Amino acid sequence: MTAPERARSAREQELLDAAYAYALTHGLGDMSLRPLAEAIGSSPRVLLYLFDSKDGLIRALLARARQDELAMLSELRHETPDVDLGGAARRIWDWLSAPEHRGLLRLWLEAYARSTLETDGPWAGFAQQTVVDWLAQLRSYQPAALRRSAAGAAQRTAVLAALRGGLLDLLATGDARRTTAALDAQLAALLGESA
Repeated sequence: MTAPERARSAREQELLDAAYAYALTHGLGDMSLRPLAEAIGSSPRVLLYLFDSKDGLIRALLARARQDELAMLSELRHETPDVDLGGAARRIWDWLSAPEHRGLLRLWLEAYARSTLETDGPWAGFAQQTVVDWLAQLRSYQPAALRRSAAGAAQRTAVLAALRGGLLDLLATGDARRTTAALDAQLAALLGESA
């Protein structure tokens, strides 16, 4: 059983939370255990013991990032159960474009890109799983008949592509006004709404 699949001790959870906060600021790509351990009040030996390896720690951090992403989507669904796909996409965009979420989004982007390039190791499957997660959430906002159709699958895939494209541009430029206007126009075109 790997570290993300079993219950964690209080100390292990505390170190994972601290490592996650560190990763949100510093990323994972060039992560070295010694500076990480020093920053979070531990040692490389303890981290290796608790997470089996550096790859095990990265997998645990990616699972934590995915957990935060799914929690946001679930909370949105709970808060706005009657909103349609366009309304949900706009609410998701509001969350994604908020400055306080940039660390998580940069971490997601790094993991997503690494997962498409490195099909083995700790990154394996991350990109594919996040697509599955998001499409399932977007599907829940579509009318029942549309959910089961090829047109419905294409529609939610296009909405996801619009959200991800806007996110990439936002992270690159920081221009929330322009990317929000572009996303609104794209959603209106995709969903047949007025901008």
